[in-house]
Amino acid sequence: MEGSSPRQWPYASSNSPLPLPEHPVLFTNQRVIPLDRFAGEMTDESVEGDALHAYVRSYGTQEALLDELLKQEGAPLVDERRPILLQGELANPYRLQEMNMGPLPLLPVRLEGICRTWADGLDPRDAYPGVHHVTLARTPGWWEVSHLGLASREQLKIVRDWLDNGVRSTWRPVKLGEGAVRFEHDATLQPPSSSDVEWDGTTERVSVPTPPPTGPLISLDALLAVVHTRQGCYNHRGRLARCVHVHQRAFHDGLFRKGSSHRWDDILTLR
Repeated sequence: MEGSSPRQWPYASSNSPLPLPEHPVLFTNQRVIPLDRFAGEMTDESVEGDALHAYVRSYGTQEALLDELLKQEGAPLVDERRPILLQGELANPYRLQEMNMGPLPLLPVRLEGICRTWADGLDPRDAYPGVHHVTLARTPGWWEVSHLGLASREQLKIVRDWLDNGVRSTWRPVKLGEGAVRFEHDATLQPPSSSDVEWDGTTERVSVPTPPPTGPLISLDALLAVVHTRQGCYNHRGRLARCVHVHQRAFHDGLFRKGSSHRWDDILTLR
């Protein structure tokens, strides 16, 4: 799929947001360009500002680094972009071309202490009764792979407007006040299994050891995320329905409307 037109990328509302890129890519409206080269140095330090931009510029193809690829597309360079967490179908190239997003680097990142979970709502634009989008919630000890987008100011507005779908404040751009996000260079990284998630009747947590890091932390001061603030996320008898354990169709058919919702500000601390 990588290296081909985004129109050829598989997407079905019943399986949203999957499949997502397994490796770094540069999305364009014409093709999905694999970024199969990393010319930077690994570091354990947190990166932000110039250091963050320098790290991102180290991605590229065998022929050109990221800024040169963006220049060839006539798109804003890395220094003119802002990192935003794209935890759902906004990291799916098929969806991005439908939105006419324009050139957008998509880089794998690891979430730590926060998870991707289903928003308690439906978007009826593509299918009846609708598609569930992905929001964020805390889970101590958790890890999983998500995606970082390097978005221009115009692209940030496209993301917000598309998620809101004409209803303002359905989704809110925020800075995370807990958890961690780091660059991930291991395409085989797997999240904890459902049996690894412990539940004491009040709190869910993971106690198995976190895999060693493969990339630096991204300063939460530098990172935007977009979370569902109308209802929050689905509440399955006090527990979360994590996207990696319960996919779109299974969630809708088996859980949705059989529980309640967690308020968005009860499940995640923001700055």
